[in-house]
Amino acid sequence: MEPAPSAFRAGPDFCPECGTVLPLPGVQDRVTCVCCDFAIAVRDFEGRLVQSSVEFHRPGATAVPAGGDGQEVKGPVIDRKCPQCGHEGMVYHTRQMRSADEGQTVFYTCAECKFQEKEDS
Repeated sequence: MEPAPSAFRAGPDFCPECGTVLPLPGVQDRVTCVCCDFAIAVRDFEGRLVQSSVEFHRPGATAVPAGGDGQEVKGPVIDRKCPQCGHEGMVYHTRQMRSADEGQTVFYTCAECKFQEKEDS
C-alpha cells in the first residue's frame, strides 16, 4: 500500500505531513516528527550540511547606542532629569534581565550628555 500524498510541499527540514520542523538527526536510525509521528530514515540526511550560529553580546552592553561619535540616541523619551547634567528628558528601553517572575530592568540614557543608568523594578 502506497502512502497518501503529502498535505504540504515541505523542504527536507520540515515534516511533509503537518509542516512541523523536524528534529536534527541523532543516534537513532530514524527521524520522527514530534507532532504527527511521520518518520524518515537518517540516511536520507547524509551529505547535508547543518549550520547554526549564536551571537553573543558583551556583558553590560545595551541595545541603545551610547551616542559616541556624534550618534543620536534613539528611542522613547521620558520626563526624567539626568543626574549628571540636569537635562530634562531621557531615552529609555527595558530588558528582562532576571527570571520571568521578576520585573524588567529599565535602562535610561541622557539625550544630551549620553550618561547611562539603570533601574531594577
